[in-house]
Amino acid sequence: MGNLIISVSGLRGVVGEELTPELAARFACAYAAGQAAGKIVLARDGRGSGQMLADAIRGSLQAVGRSVLDAGVAATPTVGVLLSHHGAAGAIQVSASHNPPEYNGIKLFAQSGQVLSAADGEAVVRRFHAGVTQWVAFDRLGRQEPLDDTLAHHAELVTRTVDVPRIRAAGFRVVLDANHGAGSLLGRKLLEELGCDVTLIGDQPDGEFAHPPEPTAENLRGICDIVAERAADVGFCQDPDADRLAVIDARGVYLGEEYTLAICLDQVLQERSGPVVTNCSTSRMAEDLAARYGVPFFRSPVGEANVVGVMKERNAIFGGEGNGGPIDPRVGFIRDSFVGMAWVLHAMARRRLPVSQLAAALPRYAICKTKATVAPSRVADALAAVERHFANAPADRMDGLRLDWPGKWVLIRASNTEPIVRIVAESATMAESQSLCDEVAAAIARA
Repeated sequence: MGNLIISVSGLRGVVGEELTPELAARFACAYAAGQAAGKIVLARDGRGSGQMLADAIRGSLQAVGRSVLDAGVAATPTVGVLLSHHGAAGAIQVSASHNPPEYNGIKLFAQSGQVLSAADGEAVVRRFHAGVTQWVAFDRLGRQEPLDDTLAHHAELVTRTVDVPRIRAAGFRVVLDANHGAGSLLGRKLLEELGCDVTLIGDQPDGEFAHPPEPTAENLRGICDIVAERAADVGFCQDPDADRLAVIDARGVYLGEEYTLAICLDQVLQERSGPVVTNCSTSRMAEDLAARYGVPFFRSPVGEANVVGVMKERNAIFGGEGNGGPIDPRVGFIRDSFVGMAWVLHAMARRRLPVSQLAAALPRYAICKTKATVAPSRVADALAAVERHFANAPADRMDGLRLDWPGKWVLIRASNTEPIVRIVAESATMAESQSLCDEVAAAIARA
């Protein structure tokens, strides 16, 4: 299967090479075999290959006796909402997230409406590799049931959490870059319900990406220019399945994905009190905000399912990942760009401040991300060498190796798909963060 990536959260690969309809169908059946009795929600993120793969998955699910609630094109957080709203047994999203257009993949959901846990995902992978599928007789085939309205309930859950009249009164001018992904559908509906004057870019969810789909500063230069040219109050940029959100201010300055969660969290904690959870590679801004507002802060290993697990364990009121994925349990235990948009607008309206000033009020840090080549058999030695080199720093082995000092930290994690370790450092300045990454890389080279 070449470079096919199979993990506890699903699979991903190049369509027609590693990822074929037959393989997608087998993986879907392996998932369904472990779910309780009931219907399965099926959706896709708008990529050109999505319909083909969804057709293969739908047919295979019906062939093992599962009725399918067909959501068509839908955002990943919407899939979680639909699963819970319809009381389904599970859900499958056909999406490759921010990967290039030649990729596609499958994301799996638990019956609770969140992404599948590591333990349940491992069971799916075992069944997939075992290759045993229980087809049913003609009179026990599942049915296909199209879902007519996939947006209303999700929009309602999001708008319940914010001050809609105040946002409407502000009349914000918003540029939304859906980049021909699934986010355009609910994005337009939500922003119009919030009274925004919306310029929607890439509104057709056909996967014809106008720029590389990961919402990074480099990829969004053209969108930054449009935000400034249109005199918009804010620019929102989604990845293809709309679980991540990057923010651009009125000057056309890319604030990025780390600021999405932090701006939301700053406003949430002004209005509600309770525990907060982020993963161990998310900016320290969240931890500092929790301290500012006097609420408990907890870290999880990297991965949405891990964040959600700790959020449930700690009864957190908000959480997420620094890749632009806020999680509000009142809407669903899924990273949600629509939650991000609503809460950024809510903060702007409540505090009567532009998004640039909301960002300026946050603790200031600079993150540097690099990598080093390390064979899988040498990862343990590499981490031990780094820990010895920084013997004065408290070490955390929750996920790879994280070292913390006052005002700065570094995380070293092995990649699941490449013979490398990823190095993430954060401090007061980019120069200091880069220096910390370089020092870690040098310690690894000596191991």
